[in-house]
Amino acid sequence: MALKVLVYSDDAAVRAQVLLALGTRIAPELPRIECVEVATQPVVVRTLDKGGIDLAILDGEAHPAGGLGVCRQVKDEVYNAPPVIVLTGRPADAWLATWSRADGVVPQPIDPVILAETAATLLRQRLAVTA
Repeated sequence: MALKVLVYSDDAAVRAQVLLALGTRIAPELPRIECVEVATQPVVVRTLDKGGIDLAILDGEAHPAGGLGVCRQVKDEVYNAPPVIVLTGRPADAWLATWSRADGVVPQPIDPVILAETAATLLRQRLAVTA
């Protein structure tokens, strides 16, 4: 079994940084992960509506739809939405992450250790609830 992680950014370089930071196994006790790359907000919502995604990582600096707004939309509109990590561009964006109802916040530039730890924590919680 693999855990599916949706990675949203309009910037392919940001998506590549996230994929590199996560690798294929973020913690020894967790199953391997498979990432689904998404570049537009409509595809994020469509993909999450279908289900099967265990975690979403959204770029708060994406254009034209930033990850903070997309997170809020997902939390409002997607039934049983997975946990969401928002990548913020500035420390001052922390209040926006609260507004968006993000489950985790990771500042950019991405620190691979912080991203992996945040993702692992949220995936452990999700697996505990669904077990």
